[in-house]
Amino acid sequence: MSTKNEETGVSPITPPSTVEEPYSIFTTHEKWFIVSLIAFGGLFSPLSANIYFPAIPTLAVAFNKSIEDINLTVTLNMVFQGISPMFWGTLSDSYGRRHMFILCLLLLALSCVGLALTPTSDYWLLLLLRCFQAAGSASTIAIGAGVIGDISTRAERGGFFGVYSIGPMFGPAIGPVLGGILADKLGWRAIFWFLCITSAVCMIVMILFLPETLRAIVGNGSIAPPAIYYPVIPIIGRHSIQSPNTSSAAAARAPRKKFQNSLLLLLHVDVALLLLINAVIYSVFYGVTASISTVFHDAYPQLNETELGLCFLTVGGGMVIGSVFCGKVLDWDYQRIRRSMPRDPKQQEMDEMLGMTDNSFPIERARLRLMPWFLALYVACCIGYGWCIDLQTNIAGPLILLVGVGLVVISVMNSVQTLMIDLMPTQGSAITACNNLVRCSLGAGLVSAIQPVLDALGTGYTYLLLGGVAALMGPVIFVVMHIGPRCRARRIRIAEEGKERARDKEERERV
Repeated sequence: MSTKNEETGVSPITPPSTVEEPYSIFTTHEKWFIVSLIAFGGLFSPLSANIYFPAIPTLAVAFNKSIEDINLTVTLNMVFQGISPMFWGTLSDSYGRRHMFILCLLLLALSCVGLALTPTSDYWLLLLLRCFQAAGSASTIAIGAGVIGDISTRAERGGFFGVYSIGPMFGPAIGPVLGGILADKLGWRAIFWFLCITSAVCMIVMILFLPETLRAIVGNGSIAPPAIYYPVIPIIGRHSIQSPNTSSAAAARAPRKKFQNSLLLLLHVDVALLLLINAVIYSVFYGVTASISTVFHDAYPQLNETELGLCFLTVGGGMVIGSVFCGKVLDWDYQRIRRSMPRDPKQQEMDEMLGMTDNSFPIERARLRLMPWFLALYVACCIGYGWCIDLQTNIAGPLILLVGVGLVVISVMNSVQTLMIDLMPTQGSAITACNNLVRCSLGAGLVSAIQPVLDALGTGYTYLLLGGVAALMGPVIFVVMHIGPRCRARRIRIAEEGKERARDKEERERV
């Protein structure tokens, strides 16, 4: 009688090259320290985008341009947020996380210096430097995702991603408020000086403390990398360090990957569908947040600019809460499904700590089982928010619903992102770069179209339309859960065939 694993073609367990070694030598406290570092770096992608919004009218006056012209700097910023991680993220998968993270922060700091010094007669320079700013800031998120893939097993990855997302999600919470205060009290140039100083501080922290985690360089963390990869103050992973020339270290080190085109990941059907889900949910979210100032100003004209900026805190606060909540839920659901498997849960946990992947485990169901409920709540919050604004209810109504939008959107996106890292653990930065490209491209298009749609349909029907678009992702979630195991089995089979061909070639060359 054939087993279920045999029917699906999924081999039960894929052992690592050195079974007795743990997946990562970093202790739990060290892992959390690393996650905190990269969360700090990931803060700058949304912060540099959102801190800019309150200054748009001021910049339009300063540069003697229309609001639409200044909005073009937002659109280009989003486009480069999508494009640049394809380059930096893939480089970090091949040549190391630490160096790429530091270079991205350096690029961000230098571009902010240029923006702060841009003459108001040179609008073209504002456009150009905003592109460089996005290239530096957005890539930190992709590299950070790769770091988490390097140091965490499936069982702990959800919790790490939940906390990691607090950094990137804190930007939308405080960005507009900081931008409004800085522009109002010190002028619009102060926004870019602030970003320059904070990103430079972050870069110094990374130089001092961030260890290299790429498994092609340090294996599970026990391999001593070349001196250039060491942090100035190496307080992380100092125990169990081997010489990079020992045989056990060589065996533990993953093979260094050649520079690969991240777009090739789109050829995997399950990955492409997951990217589509994230892109649509993210775009609808940006359609909500990009128009907050406009719709609140029209519905509640008594609000001043500072009060309008404070409205953004509801979204950011919901996202911070959702980051922690989602991480806990993902890990809890993973453990619940693992305990329901026929294998001994303790043995499964030991296998994962040793880096042994149980390919028969239904990882798609573990990550996406609760997603339809999250999606339904997201749709309800979006539609309810639109009609509260349209009917000009008490301002508490739309603000509470914005908290719900922020809480649920990060839960959906974190679930999908964690699953994608589970499916491609050695290409964490590349998969996150693809995610950025798809969602930022779609989001940029929606941001450019949201105001004409609001003018044509009104607030209530606009967000009814956006909620309906988000609801279309419900069937896609079930499709991924259905076809995911087969797609995963096919990748495993192709990888095994490639290894077999490589072994045959090596034997022929030896003869």
